[in-house]
Amino acid sequence: MKYARQTQEALDRLDQSLHTLRDLIKRGQNQDAINFMENGALKERFGDLQNIVSVSSTNPLGSRNTPNTRNL
Repeated sequence: MKYARQTQEALDRLDQSLHTLRDLIKRGQNQDAINFMENGALKERFGDLQNIVSVSSTNPLGSRNTPNTRNL
């Protein structure tokens, strides 16, 4: 359950960042939007989620120390 909770939290943060990006674009703040994507929170959110998935794929054991039987 810890993996599912961490993944959901990371997805929620990513969703919030995408909402912020949408607002920047909507207001015409394109340079700020580009900076937000390349150097800001959106980049960090994708990195966080990617790290969670990478760690999961390197650990073949599930939450009860049993082998995972399906792909993510």
